[in-house]
Parts: sequence; C-alpha cells; structure tokens
Amino acid sequence: MDNDKLEAVQAVVDRVTSWQDGATEGTVEEELRKGATEVGVDLSDEDVTSLAEAIESRHGAVQASEVLS
Repeated sequence: MDNDKLEAVQAVVDRVTSWQDGATEGTVEEELRKGATEVGVDLSDEDVTSLAEAIESRHGAVQASEVLS
C-alpha cells in the first residue's frame, strides 16, 4: 500500500477508534469499510478484520501501518 493510501487508512482508523470505544466488532468493521470507501481506498476483508480486531483489543492508538504490514 502506498504512503498516500496508508495515510488515508490511518485517518479512518483514528476516526473510528475515537468514537467506537465499546462498539461491537461488526460495527467497527462496518465503519472502517464506510470510511475506506469515503477516502477511496479498497481494503480487503482480511485488512478490515485485522484493523477492527486491533481497535477492539488495544482501546487506544492503532497504527494502520503496523496492523497491515
């Protein structure tokens, strides 16, 4: 994933993380997909699941570059 796309994904992850604390994994995944579509980035189901799991388990800052590497 190139740097511009990774920055866009990070912005989505930050947004979802900030207001999805305590949300179910399905909700987090849905919001990640919506956000990715809004910024024009295609994420695989595996990427969305990995990001959602990181958001749910870390309850704090999630670095998309680390999760998707």
